[in-house]
Amino acid sequence: QVQLVESGGGLVQAGGSLRLSCAASGRTFSTYAMGWFRQALGKEREFVAAISWNGDSTQYADSVKGRFTISRDNAKNTVYLQMNSLKPEDTAVYSCAARRWAGPITVENEYRDWGQGTQVTVSS
Repeated sequence: QVQLVESGGGLVQAGGSLRLSCAASGRTFSTYAMGWFRQALGKEREFVAAISWNGDSTQYADSVKGRFTISRDNAKNTVYLQMNSLKPEDTAVYSCAARRWAGPITVENEYRDWGQGTQVTVSS
């Protein structure tokens, strides 16, 4: 099991950028596939981006392709989500998730460990 803590959320104008971070506990972070999901008010949680345990593979939701980039720094036990060209529809609580020894999983219920989330608000 791994504990996850997100940070970097906030309020930004449309067209702006934010970088989210997800810090993981423990010494086995490099063995975990990591994902980012988001949940807007009144909507179901949806997949955003994922990266394999070794960083070789990534997956993105169609809605964020070309704007968001997921990356990881195993030395810092951290996964990042760089978000550019933000839109009001990107407003949501963003959560990171982890699953050991996996590829870039896009399905929510295949992840075992979750962070508490960080709010991202994009104003028009």
